[in-house]
Amino acid sequence: MVAPFFTEICVVRHGETTWNTQKRLQGHRDIPLNATGEQQARAAGRHLARLHGDRPFTQLISSDLGRAARTAALIGEALPGLPQQRHAALRERCYGAFEGLTYDEARLAYPEAYRAFEQRLPEVAMPQGGESLVDFQRRVVACLERLAVAHAGERLILVTHGGVLDILNRFARGLPLSSPRDFLIPNAGLNWLGREGGEAGQWRIGPWGETAHLAAVSLDELPG
Repeated sequence: MVAPFFTEICVVRHGETTWNTQKRLQGHRDIPLNATGEQQARAAGRHLARLHGDRPFTQLISSDLGRAARTAALIGEALPGLPQQRHAALRERCYGAFEGLTYDEARLAYPEAYRAFEQRLPEVAMPQGGESLVDFQRRVVACLERLAVAHAGERLILVTHGGVLDILNRFARGLPLSSPRDFLIPNAGLNWLGREGGEAGQWRIGPWGETAHLAAVSLDELPG
């Protein structure tokens, strides 16, 4: 899989939170991992430490929100000495007025906005200062491209959020933002992306939603 200037990224969704189990939209709210999420993060770290010997990871990068930063810190315990970075551009989508609500509560409180959200209308922003899918994609992809250029030829771990992974999968596969999701994004699952070449390099997608390392941990496919 290694080629000249090839950059490989293992993208990890943060571990489970209480709001995941309640199906609440988290967005930019800083919600901590629950006990299961902590176990998931440690399990991901142990697995990544085993992969570290094949082709060493060079950076551990995460969103600056607590659930992702804590997941990264627990992964880092299994990879001592690995440099760590945090980037606000890797945050979950800002859901504006939807944040803190369950999906059912958001549907009842903001029916028109919820229909646009459910239909994945790319240009429609979330109410009260939330992001549109287009703006969210622009933020996430710009950060991904900057990291790939800055760390060309390296192997990175990137810890982020479900919505970010949704964007990255569609971006690498050339799928429209409005299309129904045809892939899973489990908490603490491992998802692989690769990029060849320089600033105009080609992205490709590798194994997605890997969860074998979580076999001993309670795992739910939940939003957030």
